[in-house]
Amino acid sequence: MNFSQVAQACQESPMRKYHPYAVKAKEAGKKVYHLNIGQPDIATPPAFFDAVKGFHEEVVAYAASPGMPVLVDAICNYYKGIGIDYAPANVLITTGGSEALHIAMTCILDPGDELIVPQPYYPNYFTFARQTGAVVKPITTTPENGYHYAEEALLESVVTDKTRAILLSNPGNPCGTVLTKDEMRMIADFAKKHDLWIIADEVYREFVYGGEDLMSFGEFEDVADRVILIDSVSKRFSACGARIGCMISKNKELMAHALKFCQARLSVATLDQIASAALYGVDADYFEKVRAEYKLRRDTVYSKLQQIPGVVCSCPGGAFYIMAKLPVDDAEKFQLWLLENFEDNGDTVMFSPGKCFYATPGMGLSEIRIAYILKQKDLERAMDLLALGIEAYNKQNQ
Repeated sequence: MNFSQVAQACQESPMRKYHPYAVKAKEAGKKVYHLNIGQPDIATPPAFFDAVKGFHEEVVAYAASPGMPVLVDAICNYYKGIGIDYAPANVLITTGGSEALHIAMTCILDPGDELIVPQPYYPNYFTFARQTGAVVKPITTTPENGYHYAEEALLESVVTDKTRAILLSNPGNPCGTVLTKDEMRMIADFAKKHDLWIIADEVYREFVYGGEDLMSFGEFEDVADRVILIDSVSKRFSACGARIGCMISKNKELMAHALKFCQARLSVATLDQIASAALYGVDADYFEKVRAEYKLRRDTVYSKLQQIPGVVCSCPGGAFYIMAKLPVDDAEKFQLWLLENFEDNGDTVMFSPGKCFYATPGMGLSEIRIAYILKQKDLERAMDLLALGIEAYNKQNQ
């Protein structure tokens, strides 16, 4: 049987690739500390569950394809609270931020078009781009320079007459990079200069740890017609399983095209939309508490990494991830070895190997992404396991 070139070109998720090995490790009696996937353990606000319990319709009917007004209005009010004015027509509800990304790329990219993306990047960006036939043009960063990419010269070095858009996450996944307002302004000006779309994945907006104001590319009115915001309740409210996201833009023609795809998939889940709308009414101190908790976790992981000889990393400014270069020959081989051959008092650890976060072959071989989504005590143990594992792995490879 034949399979499409698109399917064969796409890679497995580095976050989920080693799940079968983790299952076997657990069956063998090991405890696995999961740092591989961005699934927070912070409790989802009770308002979500209360809204579900309060649903008393006789039929769970299709929702409107653009999204339910109760949720669209809640999102518009949220943006108004951070100083950005969006009308309901500017918002389309999607099945998670992933569908929003997929629809956005499908609307603006053709086969052979180029998409600028700083690497390392969220691997699904590559998958969605490949589905359109577009080519990812990476801006290469390194652990030695703190994965910094917001320089005009770097952007200019990869733009061509085939470039159609720049895609970035801010705060960043997997590096935790946070752009300054001046850097965002430079990217906006670059997009105007080269007539590019800006796809701004801002699902981690609340998770910044330097006291910054919440920022968005939606603030720049002079590029409103070329900005596509991607947002979600998954990380913001620790509601990943709700699968509620949105695509936001003031470009009317773009949104008309995007609506075609929303109609084709009929609608987003009704109950999850109702419950997610309720999340936007949480008390203001919710985010302060969550930020403080993630900052503690970030500081714990970064401090522990700094104590491991040969590790190269920078302190991330936001999100809840950190990329690090390890003193090992191959992070994928190392991860497999940790699950199959290593344990300390019955414990082992799991992360996301870095190779699949890069478009350039050969890059990221010894890098990993850590999601600091466990409680501090568990993170301390996980990082100690990582240190012990590195030492044992390199000793047996001598």
